[in-house]
Amino acid sequence: MPDAVTKQAGTGESSPASPVDWWALFADPTFLTSPYQELKRIRDLAPVHYDDVSGVYFVLSHDAFRRMAMAPEMGRDTRLWTDGWNNPKNKEQDPLSYELFSAFQPQMTNANPPDHRRMRDVYEKAFRQADLEAYMPMIEAECERLLDGLPTDAPVDFMEAFANPLARSIARIVFQVPPEMEEQVAEWVAALSLIGNIMMSPAEKQNALTALRAFKAYLRDRIASGIDRPREGFVGLALAAFAGGTMDEEESLNNLVTLMAGGTAIATLVGNGILTLLRHPAQFEKLRSNRSLLRPAIEEMLRYEPGGSFIIRVAIRDFQCGDTLIPAGSLAVGLVAATSRDPECFADPDVFDIARQPNPHMVFGVGPHICIGKALVRMTASAAFTALMDRFGRIELAGEPVWWTHRSDQHGLHSLPLRLGNGT
Repeated sequence: MPDAVTKQAGTGESSPASPVDWWALFADPTFLTSPYQELKRIRDLAPVHYDDVSGVYFVLSHDAFRRMAMAPEMGRDTRLWTDGWNNPKNKEQDPLSYELFSAFQPQMTNANPPDHRRMRDVYEKAFRQADLEAYMPMIEAECERLLDGLPTDAPVDFMEAFANPLARSIARIVFQVPPEMEEQVAEWVAALSLIGNIMMSPAEKQNALTALRAFKAYLRDRIASGIDRPREGFVGLALAAFAGGTMDEEESLNNLVTLMAGGTAIATLVGNGILTLLRHPAQFEKLRSNRSLLRPAIEEMLRYEPGGSFIIRVAIRDFQCGDTLIPAGSLAVGLVAATSRDPECFADPDVFDIARQPNPHMVFGVGPHICIGKALVRMTASAAFTALMDRFGRIELAGEPVWWTHRSDQHGLHSLPLRLGNGT
């Protein structure tokens, strides 16, 4: 039983218990490496499962999750979770969780309307595709710089040498992180990235809390220094919103921390994507010969091997999700890898098809809380795959990839040994 999740008393009596041992599953390295067949089996049993150990509802079907995520009865504020971290009993029994999640709570990602829209409006205009295009030359240059450092005809860990540094570089470029702070920011991001893992250990919680305090202190000092001009850049937008009363200081700082930590999605898309292409050589060759397929190919990479595993909601009021009642105060978890391969929505869902149309996956979420940085992630991936195909006529595996097995909320690669060359 993970210490981050506790029994939700009095909310699940109307739902039959799931036959699945969810917490053993989320700790199983085999499942974390490739969850699809097991999730298919579970989804075939029912689209929504109630876990009577934790009181959590797991949503596996595409339609059920879409309706849940769009419903006004469902929100994102985990303070409303009846027996979550904000419950007085849990606050007393697990003060570390209470301190961490309280400190991280005030931000748009965790807010319900109208606070969510109040904060999201500050940044949304800066994340529009047209506005992000200004960063494209810098992103392309960064891809070329990283590729310049890769060896040819010798094994290289693609994650260590390209995908992870690229994700860090995007934060440096977009948020104007000084070079001397890049490594420190990356360390903070690594600790904070585990906050989404519902099976965090006490040590991971303490590391995240320490990182959050330090990250906020850096941003607070940076804002106070006057180096950022109001309304210019993402930090400037936060500065203007704080000065104008749209957001308070904690909201401003937490939003910046979360936005700057969003590069994990870039690393998982680029890493998972190139591995998927290599495992489907006919599709890779099809993409090489027809670059107009790059956009749908990226969508198919996101669907087929998604980097995010969980999308959570909390019931503000009772919500009828198909045949299952999700009572007010309940936590519901959308399982992305299950919704993305639901045969009720996707024909031949276990087939990787870079020309798949339509492709209504919900890897970035759906509804009001859809990922605000999705255009930046897609744009960076497009630059990365284009640069890789332009530079190397031969890309092949040089060993077995190693998947993350230390976390259940993200599906990404620890290492990916490749051999790159100019030949075919």
